[in-house]
Amino acid sequence: MTTLVFQAAGSAIGGVIGGPLGASIGGFAGALGGAALSSIGGSQRSPRVVIGPRLKVMDGITSTEGAPIPRLYGRTRIGGQMIWATRFVEVISASVTPGTSPGGKGGNANSRGGSQGEIDYTYNYYANFAIGLCEGPIAFIRRIWADGTEIDLTLMGPRVYTGTETQDADPLIVAKEGADHAPAYRGLAYVVFERLPLASFGNRIPQLTFEVVKPVSGLAQMIRAVDIIPGATEFGYQPSLQISAAWPGSSISENRHQLTAATDWTASIDASQALCPNLQGVALVVTWFGSDLRAGSCTITPKVDLGFKTIGPDWSVAGLARAFAPVVSSYDGSAAFGGTPSDAAVVRAIADLRARGLSVTLYPFVMMDIPVGNTLTDPYSGDDGQPAYPWRGRITCDPAPGQVGSPDGTASAASQVANFFGSASPPPGEWSFRRFVLHYAQLCVAAGGVDAFLIGSELVGLTRVRSASGVYPAANALATLAADVKAILGPATKISYAADWTEYGAHVLGGGSEVRFPLDAVW
Repeated sequence: MTTLVFQAAGSAIGGVIGGPLGASIGGFAGALGGAALSSIGGSQRSPRVVIGPRLKVMDGITSTEGAPIPRLYGRTRIGGQMIWATRFVEVISASVTPGTSPGGKGGNANSRGGSQGEIDYTYNYYANFAIGLCEGPIAFIRRIWADGTEIDLTLMGPRVYTGTETQDADPLIVAKEGADHAPAYRGLAYVVFERLPLASFGNRIPQLTFEVVKPVSGLAQMIRAVDIIPGATEFGYQPSLQISAAWPGSSISENRHQLTAATDWTASIDASQALCPNLQGVALVVTWFGSDLRAGSCTITPKVDLGFKTIGPDWSVAGLARAFAPVVSSYDGSAAFGGTPSDAAVVRAIADLRARGLSVTLYPFVMMDIPVGNTLTDPYSGDDGQPAYPWRGRITCDPAPGQVGSPDGTASAASQVANFFGSASPPPGEWSFRRFVLHYAQLCVAAGGVDAFLIGSELVGLTRVRSASGVYPAANALATLAADVKAILGPATKISYAADWTEYGAHVLGGGSEVRFPLDAVW
């Protein structure tokens, strides 16, 4: 201020004495004198104020009066019409940069006063608005793009109204317009964005498009139950986010590969319930891996998709940690399967399904991890090299029934089947079918129980192996296993076996001279 006063005074005096030229010289001299005086006498300099860019008006997307309301089927990407908005919200923030001290670092040792620093005012803008989409009711909105880029709905997702005839008005619209003047837009699917930050979009409302899902009436309403697969996924069934460190300073998500929900599990189950409003139950598939089509040599083990990961808490199944678990085979440079679901993920998945009001069937499932180029003897041909990644229904005695030298119908066949099923009380080091099934029965107890449990599926190559005329040791072993699982899970849990459709038919031998139904013992 001292500088400005002396500059004005100098200009006035110089103008009287020497005209325009004198005014310029006087103003310059006055400014120098004022600057000198402002640095003495102990006075401090005023802080420098910086005002950031500030909007007077804001561009937005338009709304067309009389625009038609779209009607869609299936899954469609559409735009929308703005049906409600408020003035933009301006948030002012100030940051202060400290000044210099007299004689201190960065200061002037000859100055008795220091700078007060800098005050920086910045302005951030937010928008409240509603976008009408289409005729309702819809199932859900799967994805949203802003200016062509998909947005993370967990960070800036809107409230979605599916367009039912009973939906209530949005609370923000009620707060702004009043309860008597806030429309519910019944029959219209629409979204409401509240305090959408606009900095990333050039301080304007972006152009928005929406992937809307609306199932065709009929089939979706008829679906009562579904299977949850793939069954082979280390953390895919975990409702909470699982992060692993790929390398120092970098991390990757093990169970989130979309921007709709916090995890793939949550996104998938939410979508299933939205698409199938009458869904009542699910079968949760969990996989261990078979090693051989020859029953007497086949082990059933949990596996991982990678032998080392920096992750916590890490994978663990049946007391087996990642460092000691077998790794699934590779195909074309990648893992042929996902790993067995971690026990902790299975427990949390069961709890989440039950919290959603769904009945749960646990479905232990065997996949055969027999890679390309193996040298295992094929029980069906006697050749070296079993078919790669075969169906578990082909597990049988060696040689298979009908082949030369087959033990079918003898005690040797019973011995091979017994090796496959394992001990009555399998020890920790035994990787057998019984250990596989009993482990999951006990895990279901730890999860708080399930509604139904399958003791196996599609073992048709085993259930038709005989130890004597009319004696089927695999069917008898399944019946024993069913009783053991029932004892673990209790009388309220349904127990069954998921037979291949061919297993329901009769086992016909000798051109019809002998007709048997092996699974009668199980049923």
